[in-house]
Amino acid sequence: MKELNKKVKEKFEDFFDWIKGAELIELKSCDTKEDPVRPDLDNNFRTSYGRKIFGVKYKNEICAIMCFGFTNEIPKNVKELDLMTKDAHLQSIRRDQRVGKIAIAYTVWSKKKGGGKLIVKEVFKKIKKSNHLNRLVTLSPLTDMARNFHLRNGAVELQVNQDTQNFEYKI
Repeated sequence: MKELNKKVKEKFEDFFDWIKGAELIELKSCDTKEDPVRPDLDNNFRTSYGRKIFGVKYKNEICAIMCFGFTNEIPKNVKELDLMTKDAHLQSIRRDQRVGKIAIAYTVWSKKKGGGKLIVKEVFKKIKKSNHLNRLVTLSPLTDMARNFHLRNGAVELQVNQDTQNFEYKI
């Protein structure tokens, strides 16, 4: 029993060490084949028109990834996300302002236990500090896994669409 307790304690310490040492960074690209949600979206899509890729980095390893588009409306599918991010981007250029008021997270995945939850928390902090973003909304696949993940992490369901669902994290 003592040996089991020691192993459990070591696992918890390792887990919290990596969480404490992780940092949120912006990425120029990611391995899209690793994306379990939207592997069909290439890096050009993920980084054009004000869209961004964020990663949680720990010891020179990317442990979780989340991709965003910035819009002024809530999309119901990837095609709408594409159009809305382009529109928000063009409006921002014309008005010399920041891109979109809503951060739309359209994919998230983790390579390390706890990474998904950690990246949601870190992105949430970043958006709270932003002076132009006022909402964090998801464009999630229509799966129980996505629904349970977001509800478990504090999001509220906004709407269920034909092929997707939207959740909002209160800022």
